[in-house]
Amino acid sequence: MNLVGPEADALDLGAVFRALADEHRRSVMTELAADRSDSERGCNSFNLPISKQTQTHHFRVLREAGLIDEIDYGNRKGIRLRRADIEKRFPGLLALLGAESPGGTAPR
Repeated sequence: MNLVGPEADALDLGAVFRALADEHRRSVMTELAADRSDSERGCNSFNLPISKQTQTHHFRVLREAGLIDEIDYGNRKGIRLRRADIEKRFPGLLALLGAESPGGTAPR
């Protein structure tokens, strides 16, 4: 079962910025943006130093902002970046995220 966020045309810049304001969510998005293959990833494939419950919250926020899709397999979830939708609505946003260093700051 796919857990999907809003349609591409309904993506809200404020919701996207609020989702990206958190360092853990931004680090997930930075990793996803840098991976041009856009392959599905497992929730636990991200190096997040937080509890599973907190990870679930962060992935829900990203999904509700329209940045990722979650695929529910029952005992695990897959994460996929909505690259085409994000590029259509906010051109250049993923390039900015992809240019961020893993520590959460843009290169100088």
